[in-house]
Amino acid sequence: MGEGIAQAEDQRFMAAAIRLSRWHTGQTSTNPSVGCVIVRDGVIVGRAVTALGGRPHAEPQALAEAGELARGATAYVTLEPCSHHGKTPPCAEALIAYGVSRVVISVTDPDIRVSGRGISMLRDAGIEVTTGVLEEEGRRSLAGYLTRQTKNRPYVTLKLAVSADGMIGREGAGQVAITGPQARTQVQALRAETDAILVGIGTAIADDPLLTVRTPGLEAQSPLRIVLDPFLALPLTSKLVETAREVPLIVVASEEASLLEGGNSPADAADMDSRCAALEAAGVEILHCNPYHPEVLLPALATRGISSLLVEGGAKTARRFLEAGLVDRIQLYQAPAVIGDGGIESPLLATDIPSGFAHRGTYVFGADRLDEYEREN
Repeated sequence: MGEGIAQAEDQRFMAAAIRLSRWHTGQTSTNPSVGCVIVRDGVIVGRAVTALGGRPHAEPQALAEAGELARGATAYVTLEPCSHHGKTPPCAEALIAYGVSRVVISVTDPDIRVSGRGISMLRDAGIEVTTGVLEEEGRRSLAGYLTRQTKNRPYVTLKLAVSADGMIGREGAGQVAITGPQARTQVQALRAETDAILVGIGTAIADDPLLTVRTPGLEAQSPLRIVLDPFLALPLTSKLVETAREVPLIVVASEEASLLEGGNSPADAADMDSRCAALEAAGVEILHCNPYHPEVLLPALATRGISSLLVEGGAKTARRFLEAGLVDRIQLYQAPAVIGDGGIESPLLATDIPSGFAHRGTYVFGADRLDEYEREN
């Protein structure tokens, strides 16, 4: 059977599947968070999202909920059903076994083990398949997974909170609250759906942050924390190190001093070895990879299954990712607060967003404004 024709209700039910997929964004390990709804006679009879940790997949869960009602029904899936035997049987086989008559897909899977094969399996079994329904929205919901599959790196979000006078902090002042509580709550939600969060060593020392999710009930969704720390200067007494056994922490150290773009050289190799051993004893993972070259670091993170990365600070780190052209989304918070003398200038303002980014929306949280931009290619 060939390509199915989109029907009037397809967008409505696919939108429901996409909303469902967002429930577990950032919590499904290396697997994408996929939404699936089973519809019979205009009524949803089964629904599911990829389980926490990545298994089981959405389709078999939704089919099990629908039971006998799945026979002759339509399945709406945000990503092409898998066709290969991995740690779970192929989802395409499950759809065939339950006897669905039609499958509607938002995004074709770029994974070479799947791409097009799941669709072929379904069609060979006589099931009508329609693809590309709400594809743009589907791609956004799967941005991390798709970026890791096609570009061998995580999807990178740069978050900046900028004062009315264009500053992101104050020298020597540690953490400075620029935005209000409503905006900070939104940032916690962003952390909860992201695989990893990254800061430079300057921010880690000056602010002594935890970089965890503090929203009640979401603490367990804290992302893996990453610090760019070429000479292993992160204090053992920092909050990051002290919590490394509860929330994973990776410190990115220089492979060799000659690769660094400035900064003081370590005293000697023995001193570096000693710092490394002390951090590892505290539960910190040391990744030896040039911390000043995102084009090298990001593929190394992708090999660890990291699909989405939130860059939170500071100015130098943000500038490096921007200059490397490796930022996919910008979340720019603008607040009425004024920093004044001693302020740290933001690497980016609303008036100088790089070319190639499209404005996706403006949102207001109390006195603060969030503008979101996304790379178009």
